[in-house]
This record gives sequence, C-alpha cells and structure tokens, in this order.
Amino acid sequence: MRWLVGWAADNARGSGTAPRPGREIRPVGAQQLWDGPDPLWAVGDWRPDEVRVVEVDGGNRLAVLGCCGASDEQLRVGLFAARGGALRHLTAWPGSYTAVVRIGRRVTVTTDLAGARPVFHTPWAGGTAYATAALPLADLIEAQLDVGHLAALLACPDVPEALGDGTPYAGVRRVPPGHALILRDGSSRETVSYEPAVPTVVAAAPVDADDAVAGIRDALVEAVRVRLAAPRHAPVPDLDDLDPGPVPGMGPAQRRAGRPPRGPAPGIGADLSGGSASATLALLAAGLPGMPGTVYGTAGTAAGERLLAVTFNDLTLGPLGPLDASGAQGLPSGRAVELERARSIAENPRLHHVVVALGEEALPYAGPDGGPLVDGPLTDEPGPSLITAERHRRRLAAGSADQLGGYGARQVLDGHPARLADLLLDRRRRHLLRPVTALARAEGPPGRSVLVPLTVYRAARRLARTPYRDGMLDAARRLREHEPAVVGAGGAGPDGAAVGAGGGAGNGAGAYGALDASLAALTWCRPGPAARWLTGEVLAEVSIRLEQAALRPVPDETGTRPGERRARAALARLAADHRLLEQAAEVRSQRLHAPFLDNQVVRACRALPEALRVQPGARASVLRAVLTGAGIRELPPGWGVPSQVTDTAAARTGLRSRIGELIDLFDAPLLADAGLVEARVVRRALRAAAEGEPLPLDGLAELVSTEVWLRRLLARRGSCWTGTAAPRQRAVAGGVPQRPSL
Repeated sequence: MRWLVGWAADNARGSGTAPRPGREIRPVGAQQLWDGPDPLWAVGDWRPDEVRVVEVDGGNRLAVLGCCGASDEQLRVGLFAARGGALRHLTAWPGSYTAVVRIGRRVTVTTDLAGARPVFHTPWAGGTAYATAALPLADLIEAQLDVGHLAALLACPDVPEALGDGTPYAGVRRVPPGHALILRDGSSRETVSYEPAVPTVVAAAPVDADDAVAGIRDALVEAVRVRLAAPRHAPVPDLDDLDPGPVPGMGPAQRRAGRPPRGPAPGIGADLSGGSASATLALLAAGLPGMPGTVYGTAGTAAGERLLAVTFNDLTLGPLGPLDASGAQGLPSGRAVELERARSIAENPRLHHVVVALGEEALPYAGPDGGPLVDGPLTDEPGPSLITAERHRRRLAAGSADQLGGYGARQVLDGHPARLADLLLDRRRRHLLRPVTALARAEGPPGRSVLVPLTVYRAARRLARTPYRDGMLDAARRLREHEPAVVGAGGAGPDGAAVGAGGGAGNGAGAYGALDASLAALTWCRPGPAARWLTGEVLAEVSIRLEQAALRPVPDETGTRPGERRARAALARLAADHRLLEQAAEVRSQRLHAPFLDNQVVRACRALPEALRVQPGARASVLRAVLTGAGIRELPPGWGVPSQVTDTAAARTGLRSRIGELIDLFDAPLLADAGLVEARVVRRALRAAAEGEPLPLDGLAELVSTEVWLRRLLARRGSCWTGTAAPRQRAVAGGVPQRPSL
C-alpha cells in the first residue's frame, strides 16, 4: 500500500504543546519530500521514477507521485501556472498521478476526474492533515467508525448525495473527484473544482462524432505510450522465495514444488480476456514503437515478443458453460467465445500469451491461500473487491511488474440508461430508436417485446420531466417505505444498448432482465442491491440524508441532467472499487495500470456525443476506430460482439462452496451489533442464494465484504505513526459503536 501524507500548520495555533510533524511524530517507513512548517512524506514502496519534486524561486515546490508523462520543464511550467491559480494545468498531463503544490503557506492537492486517486483530510493539532489514504488519518486522530456512512454505503453506494464527503472514519473527509483541496495557513480549508463550468443558459457547441473519436484515440494511445516510456522494473527478490538449497530428504524437484508461486515477470504486460477494452490495450502496447514491454529472455519469451498477455481461465465453469445444481453442463457460453477470441488475438507474434487456469481455489469468497476470508489484507475502505481479491491476485501474479487492464472502459464509453432522458431534454427523440429496439430484441418473447419501446420512452420522459429535488425526495420516500420493486433492483443488459445499472451489465439479479434493469436505472437515485436486507431504521436514516441533500442547492452544473450525473457517479464507484482491488490483491513489486481512468482519457470520452454513446455497439466501434488509427486493422471474427457475463455463475459457485464459512461469519456479525442488519435475515438470504434462488448476488457480496472489512479492521494491531507524540491507540480502538437512536 502506497500513500502520501502531509500537514499544513496554523501559524497562530501550530506551536506550543501541539505535536510537530517530522520531529515528534512521523509516518512509519516514510520518505520525506520536503520539511518546514508544511511537511510532506511519501509512504510505501514507491519507485524512484514515481516520485518527482521540482522547486523554483522562493521555495515554491511541486510534487507529482504516480505515473506522469510530463517532462521536468513541463512540471516547472505547471508550477508557475498553479501559482497563478490555473489548477487544471496540473491535471492535463498523461498518466495517473497525484499533484501537491506548495506556494508559500498555501498547499494544494489535486484528485483525478474518475476517483481512482482520492484525497482525504482532517483537522489535527491546530492545522490540517491530508493524505491519499483514509486509514492513516484515522490512526492520527484515533477516529471511531462512522456507522452512518457505512449504512449509506450499503443502501446507496453510487449516490453522492447519500455518501457526501464522509468516510467510514468519523472526522476524516474526502475530496470529491475532479476537485482540489486548498489549504491556507493550515486552518483555512477549501475544496474547489478545477474543471471549467459548462454554460447552462447557452448550450455548448455540439462536438462532431469523428472529432470526439479521434480525441479518444489520441488520449488512449498517449496513455499507453507513457507506460511504455517509463523505466522497466523487475520484481524485488524476497528471501522467502529463494531456493533454500539442499534439504535432507528432498530432491531438487521436491524443493521446486515446495517453493511459493513466482512473482510477476519483469517489464510490462496486459490483460487479454477477449473483451474489446483489454484487447485494445494489449494490441496498442504491442504495436506502438519504442522499447518492448517484455524483457527478452524472461518467462520463456522468444525473439519478437514485445508484451506479456495474460488470460484467465476459470476451470470451475467447465468448457461448455457453468454447471447447474445437478452438475450438468450448460450451453456454450460467451466465456468460451471470449477465450477463443483471446487465443486468436494472441497469435500476434508480438504477444507472449500466458493462460492462467485455476479452479476452486480462485472462486469468489476464497481467502488467501484457500484460508478464511477474514485473513486477507486490510484495505482503506470496504468494497466488493474483497470478495474476489484472491481470484485477481492469482491472475495478476502471472503477469508483469506493470500490468495494463481495461478497467473503466464500460463506464467512460457506454451510455447509462438515464442518458435517454438527457436526449429527450435536448429534443433528440429519434436517437432513442436504436437503443430501445435493442432492448426489445434482448427481452426475448415477441408478445412482451412489442411494448418495450413505449415503456422505455415513458420512463425516460418521466425522468426528463422530474426536477432534481423531486427525484431525490421520491427516492427518500421509497427508501422509508422499503418498496421491493426499487430496493435491490439490478440486472444485466446487452452491451452498448444503454441498459444495466452503472452503465453496463451487472451481476446482480437473475430475476431482472434487461428491461427491468434499464427501467430501474431511469431515476435520479436508485438504492443499491444490498438495501433490501438493511433494517428499516437504517433506511430511514439514509432517506433523511437524501431529503437534506434535496433541500440544498444543486451541487454542480450536471445536476439538471440526470444521465450525466448518474454516469459520473457510476464511474466514481468503479474507480473506488478498482483502488480497493489494488490494495486487496496487491502483488509485491507490481503496479496495476488502468489507462481508461486517466484524466486525459476521461476528458476525451466525455466529449463523445450522447446520441452516439447510447447506440448498440458504440464502445466496440470506438475502440475499433482507435486501433485502426494506430495501424491495427486485422481483428478476429466477432471482436466487440457482446457476450454473456459469467461473473454471476462464478459468484454463485463460490457462494455455494463457502456457504458454511459465510453462515458462521454471520452467526454474530458486527453489522448486526451496529444495527445495520439482522443476522438471521442475512443467513436466510445466503442459504437461499446458494440454493439457486434469483437474489442479487452483488448485494450479498457487499454485505459480506463489509463484515469482513470490519473484522479485519478490529483485528489490526499497530499504527501508521511513530514518534514520541504518536497515537497510543489504533483507529477505532473502541470497537463498533452501538447504533445511536434517531
């Protein structure tokens, strides 16, 4: 886990008996980037090229941590621009990074647009402490758990109005994506947006579709080129991984079999799942000029192979599809098609293909090395990634020191169902024809599909005519009344047809089809899939949060457009979960890169016209144009064709195999102690889902991951700080507090 932490002191109150950062208290294992009244540290296994600091006259400094494609001269220009207030200039370089600027006694910290590089802050010792992780700040102030935030995270995980700027730790605040934290003399805190405001009176000039696609191509190519231009890194050898030499009674073969799995290979690799997003990154990285990503002579590479491509094959699903309850094979699934497509792409002589075939040990709900789930690493916050961390860790261990992945492509390129209402607001009714036709085709029976276009149009028109305040108040009412038709709704739909919660297919409910998922998403606010199992008291408290948000002014310029607002919230949730995946499935000496979450790529994708975004197959056509512009025209048959999602089958299989452990986990859950759930209700739902009932599995995964995170947090020992003034207790030392009365 890597993070940076700093402190801005108040001149009037930052002396006397207050602890002095860097002298009386300091982070464990920290590298100090600068000292003085406003010190800054980098903590963790940062690489030398990931930490860059420039300084100009007057002691003004800029620190950039992460993968940044700017030159030293560009960093100096950015520092001068930030001194004049041009913060957006700091976020326009290719790559994924965090920028910290110190101009005199003014400190500025920027987040990214997606939310994969968050910033947190809290008042402390007469000043303000800030960090890119919430847990160190919670340790610093000895924070207790914020049970209200955990309730909102379970009830409405993708609703910014319910979450606000809070974190699971009381007193620790989060800076929203696309904003910067400005600290003046320590005590003055301000959060400002660095993106230019969109005019609301005069409509913005329409963007040509070809120009928008060309902008996405340039941004994505530059994002991949930045990773290729970075220095190559080899995994740091661990003493435990070395051959211990001759052992009495063991031969060389037995010693090799007893070694732990090898670490990542040197160089750069990419995921190759057969999907359009990961395949695009793999082909771009293999075809762009420059230094090859894979070092010749390692991991069995041959001459001409430039990139290590990794494909994951889940053996528990069988060669022809998932196994049903009786153990019989299903029909040929989209997974088999994707594996064949990955094999066709891997025939490229520039790719060195590795297939990671794993069985039950890599199913969801499996703990490290097949042990209990609660034994895994502690992450900054709870998230669904805790359930699949071991699955991803085993796949990533076969990759490279720098691994490219297609995370976020669906969220930045696809059309959220609520964008249909945005088209009606712009009086573009004819652009609804193709997406609703695709929905009707996916619905199946002709007798029902004939009414799909009219049903979707009515729902989109109703959302377009519903003001922001009325939509939030209606969502609060539905939460209080615990309406089953809304709480826990979810589902999956065809790729690019503008259906599915969060801008894409879900893995949640077998009872919900494409139409049900799209209609549920055509709202200003939609409860999460875990809301159906929360207590009525908790739902009432979250509804109060929504009512209070409805009474406040519209947060930003996107508040009047439900589709754009819902799409940004879905992207923020995906980015937050990807950040937790990096922590939960962390492989020593490895970095995960998600170019689709870079600022320049997100900005380019936002310029894509909504009329093009909501059309079926839009994402595949955009990525095909990206590859064509890069000189890659030969793609396998069926590339970009939507396939069935197999995550649901894997989740159900993993749930069935670990049902005993999960029932024991909720025998006396901490979530019940906090008043969030009733243990018997969750146990009944787990048994029903394991037996095959159509329940939202992603909702159960959120409950399990939150319970697991709480147990890991309370079992933690030690602190992130050291020194004479270091906190004597760890965060949440008092345990999980009882639920306060409303």
